[in-house]
Amino acid sequence: MNNDTTIKQSAIPSVSMTYAQSGASTTANELGMRAMQERAYEHRGEQYLLIKSPPASGKSRALMFIALDKLHNQGVKKAIILVPEKSIGASFNDEPLTKYGFYWDWQVLPRWNLCNAPGTDNSGGKVKALGEFLQSDARALVCTHATFRFAFDELGVEAFDNCLIAVDEFHHVSANPDNKLGAQLGALIARDKSHIVAMTGSYFRGDAEAVLAPTDEARFHTVTYTYYEQLSGYEHLKQLDIGYFFYSGLYGDDLLKVLNPTEKTIIHIPNVNSRESSKDKIREVEHIIESLGAWQGTDPVTGFQLVQTPSGKLLKIADLVDDDPAKRDRVAAALKDSAHKHNREHVDIIIALGMAKEGFDWIWCEHALTVGYRASLTEIVQIIGRATRDAKGKTRARFTNLIAEPDASESAVTEAINDTLKAIAASLLMEQVLAPRFEFTPKTETSGPQQGFDYGDAGYQPGKNNVGINEQTGQYHIEIKGLSTPQTPAAARICSEDLNEVIAAFVQDKRSIERGMFDEDLVPEELTQVRMGKIIQERYPELDSNDQEAVRQHAVAALNIIQQAKGQLGLLDVGLDVGVGASTAGQSAGNEPGLNTALLQGVRKFAMDVRELDIDLIDRINPFSEAYAILAKTMSEDSLKQVAEIITAKRTALAPDEAKELALRAMQFKKERNRLPSATASDPWERRMAEGAAAFMRFKKEGRYE
Repeated sequence: MNNDTTIKQSAIPSVSMTYAQSGASTTANELGMRAMQERAYEHRGEQYLLIKSPPASGKSRALMFIALDKLHNQGVKKAIILVPEKSIGASFNDEPLTKYGFYWDWQVLPRWNLCNAPGTDNSGGKVKALGEFLQSDARALVCTHATFRFAFDELGVEAFDNCLIAVDEFHHVSANPDNKLGAQLGALIARDKSHIVAMTGSYFRGDAEAVLAPTDEARFHTVTYTYYEQLSGYEHLKQLDIGYFFYSGLYGDDLLKVLNPTEKTIIHIPNVNSRESSKDKIREVEHIIESLGAWQGTDPVTGFQLVQTPSGKLLKIADLVDDDPAKRDRVAAALKDSAHKHNREHVDIIIALGMAKEGFDWIWCEHALTVGYRASLTEIVQIIGRATRDAKGKTRARFTNLIAEPDASESAVTEAINDTLKAIAASLLMEQVLAPRFEFTPKTETSGPQQGFDYGDAGYQPGKNNVGINEQTGQYHIEIKGLSTPQTPAAARICSEDLNEVIAAFVQDKRSIERGMFDEDLVPEELTQVRMGKIIQERYPELDSNDQEAVRQHAVAALNIIQQAKGQLGLLDVGLDVGVGASTAGQSAGNEPGLNTALLQGVRKFAMDVRELDIDLIDRINPFSEAYAILAKTMSEDSLKQVAEIITAKRTALAPDEAKELALRAMQFKKERNRLPSATASDPWERRMAEGAAAFMRFKKEGRYE
C-alpha cells in the first residue's frame, strides 16, 4: 500500500450530537445536589443501589450524600469506599456539604484514607488498618478495590455486617469466578447484612462479561442518568463529536491531520503490545512533540515540556509516558494541583499511555485522541468522559480513534480488520448512548398520545406514525405496529434500562458485523431475528420466550431507528452531523436547517416515509448498512476492497446452531400462517427459513445435535 495515503475527510466526525444547553444538570437544589445526585438520593433507603451515570455527572458527591444519610439515619455503622486505583481516592476528600445546604459535612480522617498511605495495595499495613478501622469509632474509610479484596480474605464476610460497601467504577467487577471482588460482593449479598452502593460511568458492565449473576443483579435498585440528560443539562458544552479515522505507515506522521494544537487535548498513545505501537513509546512521544513544533525546554516547576508551534503559540505539554518515576510523578502532581483547576492555560496537551482515563478530571479537555483500538467498550466510554466536562467557553468536544488501515500485505491483516470492525461497533454503540432513550408502545386502534411528549406542530394524529419527544426526560415515544410488550418486571426493566447492553453484545458479535457489512446475499432477518434472538436467549435465560422476543424487538427497534434517522438526514456524503435536542438545534443564522438537524427530525422523516411503522419492517433493515456507508467515506477504496475480499473468503456454510435457530423461526412462521416457509417463495427471508429448516433436519439425521 502506498504510505502517502492521507486520512479522508479528517475534519468530519462519524457522528456528532448537539445538545440543548439548559443548565439543568449543573444547577444545584437547596441541599446542594445536582440533578443526578438528587435522583440518586431519592433512593437512599435501598439496601442495594446501582447508579449508572456518565463521567462528570457527580457520582462521587452523590455517594457522599447517600452514605451520610445511611450513617446518620439508617443505622449503618461504617462506610467503606472502594476505588480502582489510589489516584481516584482524591475524589472522596473532605467536602463542606453544609456550606451548600446539606445536613452534614463529608469527612474522612487522614488515617483512614488508605489511598494516601504508603505501601502497596496488598501491604500488611493497609489490610491491618482496615481491620483497625472496623474496630474504631471512625465512620468512613477510602481504599482501593485491591486492598478491600485482601482484607476481605483475611477478615471474612461477617466483619462487614452493618457496613456500607460503596464500589466506585463498578465495571471493574465481574460475575466470573476468577474475579475475586465479584465473588466477595456475591458473598455479601448472600449474607444480606451489608448495604452496597455500586457506581459506574459505563453502561456496559464488564463489556461481554456480566458484572453480577442475574439473581444478585435482581436485588439492586437501578438509578440511571443518561448521557443525553447530562449533556443537554450543561450550560456551556453543546456539541460532542465521535469519529474513527484510518492512517497508513506510522501514526505520528498523520497525527496532525486529526489533532488541532489549539484544542486542549489528551493523546492516548497505543499500548506497546499493540500493532499500532512502534515498541518505543519514548520515541513516539518525542515524535509527537517534534511534530507540534520546536522544543523550548522543560518548565522547572511543573515538568511540562514547552513547545513553540509554527504559529508562535507556546504549548505546555504534560508527558505521563516518561519511565522516570520522579519526572512522571512531578508532572502528575502538577496536573492535579487544585490551585490550577480553573486555569484554562495551565496545560495544553497531555500525552498518556495507561493514565488520564478513569477519575482524571481536566474540565478544559476538548479532544480525547486515542491511537489504536481499545479492546474494551468500557474503556472507550471512560476516555470519552475525559472530554465531556462542562467548562466556560468550551462549546464543543470530540473523541477521535485513530486506527491503522488494514493492509493485505501485512501478516497481521486479520487483526487489523478485527480492530476496524471493533471501532465501528464502538461508534454504533456510542450513537445509542448519546441519543435520547426510546419509549416504544404497540400501535393499536385505541392508541393515543403519551403524557409529557411533544408530537410537533400538528400534535398527535390517530392512525399516523407519531413520534414524540419529552424534553424533560430525554425520551422519544414511538408507536410500532405488532410490537410485543414485556410481561414481567424483569423484562420491562431490561427494555427500559438495559437495551444498550443488549445492543453492545450484538454489535460486538464478529460474525454479525462481518455479514451485515460485507455479505451481499444477507437476509437482514438473519441478524435482527436469529442472531439478536440468540444473544438475548443466552444473556437472559431466566426470561420466557415471549419476554425474550419483546426484548429482542425493542433492541432492534432502538438500533435500527437511529441508523435510519442517520440515513434520512442525507448527510453521509459530507460526514454525519446529527443534532440531539430541540427541533431547532443546529440551524444556521439564516434560520435554514444546517448540518445539526435534530435527530428527532431524522426519526420523524423515517416514520413519514413508510406507510406504517411495524416490527416486520424494522426487522427487514440491515443494522450495519449506514455504518458501511460511513466506512466507505473514511477508508481508502483499495483497503475497503481488500477487507471485503478477505471477509468474503472466510464465509462459511450454514452452521448447526444457525440452522436450529432458523428452524425455530420457521415453526413460528407456521404457527402464524398455518403453513411452512417455502423454498421457492419470493420473500428472501421465507426462503432462508425454509433453507434453515431443511438443514436442521439434515443435521439432526446426521446426529449433529447429540
